[in-house]
Amino acid sequence: MGGAEQNAEGGSEGQSGAGFEQALARLEEIVASLERGGAPLDESLKLYEEGIRSYRACHQMLKRAESKVKKLVESLEGRLEEQPMEEPEGE
Repeated sequence: MGGAEQNAEGGSEGQSGAGFEQALARLEEIVASLERGGAPLDESLKLYEEGIRSYRACHQMLKRAESKVKKLVESLEGRLEEQPMEEPEGE
């Protein structure tokens, strides 16, 4: 089918929320499957590779969303100013 994979790897701007949820759900399925074990090595490697792609897609979508988030800071004069969101310490 391929549509879900394309969406999981970025998708369109209008579908980024749905794409994120879909990619995250798939990542959770993959993790659960790998934790259960029992799959042949080649299948486990394919799942692992797909999991890495889903993780990267989720991370990229979160970074894009984070860059859009602005916080309002009250200036000394009492006006509100937009400033980019600060990076958390440790990254």
